[in-house]
Amino acid sequence: MRLRGSLRATAALAALALLAACGAGGPADSLSGAAAQGKLTIGIRYDQPGIGEKTLNGLYQGFDVDVARYVANELGVAPADITWKEAEPADRETLLTSGKVDMVVAAYTINDKRKKLVDFAGPYFTVGQDLLVRLDDPTITGPQSLNGKKLCSVAGSTSAQQVKDKFAQQTQLVEYSRYSDCVTALLARIVDAVTTDDVILAGYAAQNPELLRVVGKPFTKDSYGIGLRKGDTDGQRKVDAALQKMISSGAWRSALQSNVGSSGYQMPSPPAITEG
Repeated sequence: MRLRGSLRATAALAALALLAACGAGGPADSLSGAAAQGKLTIGIRYDQPGIGEKTLNGLYQGFDVDVARYVANELGVAPADITWKEAEPADRETLLTSGKVDMVVAAYTINDKRKKLVDFAGPYFTVGQDLLVRLDDPTITGPQSLNGKKLCSVAGSTSAQQVKDKFAQQTQLVEYSRYSDCVTALLARIVDAVTTDDVILAGYAAQNPELLRVVGKPFTKDSYGIGLRKGDTDGQRKVDAALQKMISSGAWRSALQSNVGSSGYQMPSPPAITEG
């Protein structure tokens, strides 16, 4: 009898622990479950001005950061209760699948390969690959004009190679570890152009509007989404609702304008929020 009573007590305690972990917001390892506890860990980029940046004085700023804060607030989590974590491109899936972050808002392009490992809410932004050039260089008007020029991108990226393969076979490719290094090389006239997503380039142009410009002729089309753990349909639904509210309220456009507007970047229309 004592053994049975002990087993019943253990089972009851386990059930209570499960209920406490789940709470009203869902399982503890879901986005809703984490938000129900009043805190979120969010992966962002630290090195992309205008998109996601950790400044020298420890502030977090950029369009992605504003989107993340808005979504977190809609989930009931105040800005002071967000823990920011750097999400390098190669680490984003691992951060989610390992549970080190609750969501990723880091210029995260939606594609079929990534959707095998994680889920996406959104999209919340449509981008195209473009070129960043010096303001005093009128010779580069698009990827076709890069023959004989030096084009910079980050190591591991395919964007520069795509330009060489599809548009200008005589382009000379230069790689650095970060886009900020490419921009420094551009300003120093070591390279002639930098290529990646147009809104990322706009962030750098906004820092140096008297020296740099985005060509403004994107030649690909992709979408950014918010990365979530695979199978978190409840979290996906809630983030989609938050993004839709951000767009309809005007907060989305205001955030984009304040972060990259000074670059002269042509403000795009917000995308339609679609499930998955």
